[in-house]
Order: sequence, then C-alpha cells, then structure tokens
Amino acid sequence: MTGFGRAEHATTSILARVEAASVNRKQSEVVIHIPRAYGELEASIRKAVMQRISRGRVNISVHLQKPEGATDSIRINTERARALEAAFTELSDAIDRHIKPTSTDFLRTPEILEFDEQTIDPDKALEAINPALEGALDQMISMRAQEGKHLLDDIEARVTTLENITHQTTGHAPTVLTRQRDNLHRRLNESELEIDLDDERIVKEIAFFADRCDISEEITRLNSHFEKFREYLTSDEPVGRPLDFLCQELNREFNTIGSKANDADLAQLVVCAKTELEKIREQVQNVE
Repeated sequence: MTGFGRAEHATTSILARVEAASVNRKQSEVVIHIPRAYGELEASIRKAVMQRISRGRVNISVHLQKPEGATDSIRINTERARALEAAFTELSDAIDRHIKPTSTDFLRTPEILEFDEQTIDPDKALEAINPALEGALDQMISMRAQEGKHLLDDIEARVTTLENITHQTTGHAPTVLTRQRDNLHRRLNESELEIDLDDERIVKEIAFFADRCDISEEITRLNSHFEKFREYLTSDEPVGRPLDFLCQELNREFNTIGSKANDADLAQLVVCAKTELEKIREQVQNVE
C-alpha cells in the first residue's frame, strides 16, 4: 500500500528531518538513506520501521542539520596548494611564458579547501531521529489506512459476488444429474437398443456419474473460506498473507467444481468466479 509522511525533531545539538514513503510490494523491504557518517544507525532505524510495517517497500530518508547559528570551519590543504603553484611554475618554464594560477584554479582543485564538518555523536543524533521517524511513520500509516478503507469496500463487494455465484452453483448443481440421466435415456432410445431404463447397469452408470459430479464438499469449503475471509477483513492484525492464501484455496475449490461439473452453465459460472477472484488477488497483494 502507498503512503507518505514527513516530520522533524530538533535537540540542542541537531535537527533531524525524516521522510517515509511506501509503495506496494508483496514482501517487506526497508531502504534507508542517511548521511554516511551515521551509517551505523541504519540497523536501529530499520528495526523501528519493521516493528510497524509488515508488507511493502518503505523508503526512509534522513536529513540531519546543525542547529541554527552553528558553522563549520574550513580546512586548507597547504601542501596541495603549493603543489598546484609549483605545477604552474613548471608549465611556465616549459612553454617559456609566465602563467600564474588564479583563485578560481585553487577553488576548482579538489581538496585544497575543505569544510571540516563536525559530526554529532550517533547516539545523540538518534535522539532527534527517533521522534521524527515516528512522526513520519504515523503520517504514512494514516495514508495507507485511508487507502485500505477503499480496498476493503472493493474486496467485500467482490466477495459478495463470489458468494452469489456459489449460491447459483448450488442451485444449478442438481439439474446436472437430471440432464445427464435424460441424455442417457435419449441416446439409448435413439440407438433403438432394447434396454430397460430401469436396468441395473443404467442405474449404476447414473449413480457413478452422480458421485463423480457431486460438488457438495467444495461448496461447503467455499462457504467456510468466505466466512474466514470476512473475519480477516475485520481484523486489526496484518492479514495480507492469510488473505493471499485464502485466495489460492478459493481458486482450488472453483477449479475442482469446474472439472467435476461437465456442464456448460456451471463451467460459465466457474469462469465468472475465477475472473472475480483474480481481481481480489490483485487487490490482496496491496493489503498489509
């Protein structure tokens, strides 16, 4: 699920600004961007994020700034500056023409002028980062929750559609046996074979077909899965993976009904159910 949050917190020694952004991802992944000098804090920040996020890719950007009024000193690399001056003198002698380095030459040469940044102790930096991180995560999770409400409405509507299809399947299933029996009798009559319709062999054939196309067990399991699905939808715990598993089980039951049906109308209902179920599975991938 997608979301974004930004917060900041200042202590006497440092100001921390934290941005948290999440995008859809089946598994959980945390990517942290923090100044290199504070790289040792990544593990602590990642742990704090993982305690609140179980699914999705979350990008955490940490910006650190010294309090207003604090300045960094500039360090001059005199040896490098003298080396640049000597290089210009050597070049002048080589071409027999006096060339003098300008201030721009010194500024463009790396490492002659360097800001001597005074890094804050990582533990003190974490005192500012943690509150900002929590604030950013609160905003991000709030945005994800709003998206979750829309997903909930959509998924509930589709589950209701699946329940209606299952109800139609239940009502249509008994007619399959009747149609098969009538077709068998019709084919026997058309073949002009002198076989009694109450012949034991015909009765066994019809009984065998009735057993093979019986979908009562699949219907029972489907209704059980629907009940569990709705239970998960109202849970306060992360349910993305359980819902994904239930979608697989629902798909398995509809596939079994389709293979048992041997009936065009039931097959069409199964196709409609699987189409709707696939839409649910796509949405469930975004659910935490």
